[in-house]
Amino acid sequence: MRILITGGSGLIGYALTKLLVQKGHHVHWLTTQKSPNNVPEGVQTFYWNPAEGKIDDQCWNGVDALIHLAGATIAKRWTPQYKTILLESRVVSTNVLYASLKKVPQHQVKHILSASGTAIYPDDSQAVYTEHSHIQSSTFLGTLVQRWEATVDQFSKLDLTVTKVRTGVVYAREGGALNPIVQPIRWGMGAFFGSGKQMQSWIHLHDIVQLYAWLLEKGHAGVFNGVAPHAVSNKEQTKIIARLLKRPLWLPPVPRWVMKLVLGDMHELLFNDKKILPQRALDLGFKFTYPDAEKALNDLLP
Repeated sequence: MRILITGGSGLIGYALTKLLVQKGHHVHWLTTQKSPNNVPEGVQTFYWNPAEGKIDDQCWNGVDALIHLAGATIAKRWTPQYKTILLESRVVSTNVLYASLKKVPQHQVKHILSASGTAIYPDDSQAVYTEHSHIQSSTFLGTLVQRWEATVDQFSKLDLTVTKVRTGVVYAREGGALNPIVQPIRWGMGAFFGSGKQMQSWIHLHDIVQLYAWLLEKGHAGVFNGVAPHAVSNKEQTKIIARLLKRPLWLPPVPRWVMKLVLGDMHELLFNDKKILPQRALDLGFKFTYPDAEKALNDLLP
């Protein structure tokens, strides 16, 4: 299979590229760098600039599937200007892909798998969200994800199978959200946030990459929650990390108002409270290597 990937140099994209090449697939990257570095062997690169609406239409040659992972990181202070970047890096880039593919006569692309986010689900300490949960968050990130998914859905007009992967916090040895959580604990300055009871849905990098490859090869359509089967509370996550690193937890919990002062609107990421299940993946037979946080963190630390 020949696969075109956006965001290939990112945390998930790079690991997924290596897996797909290992499996014998041919991979193309769409990259915003005209001479990109650190491209895996065998990967062909094509230039695009979504903000300017530029894309090398040759990128579609022989392509069977598109994996769309491009999007500015949410782990950065959300100024009004950056909120615009967060939205446009997802919605505008998707529209550029759609407009480009629409112009390709007799293309053979059959499937689009797009990243999405669990922010679409509202905070609720009592709810358990599956892909069949239709209530949607009205927060900035929740609205962003709704617009993002709606933009991806238009590919069905081109007779593509559409798959959206709502991804939680990705645990990885390097990069991602884990290191900023781990470092204060490693330095003996760890503490949980607020009550610590807020549930966080996460996934090991190995499993999210395997999930994408599985969805691609099986041809599954629709929404999938890209999270591990067992969410973890902020307090329990903090305790597991401290125990694995053999570090004490002596500081009092960090109040929400303090983190709002430090991070602005982005502090929401630390206080999100939602339990999400990967119900469809489980029902269809996907096997998680790291289903619980203890096993995942033990693999990644110290």
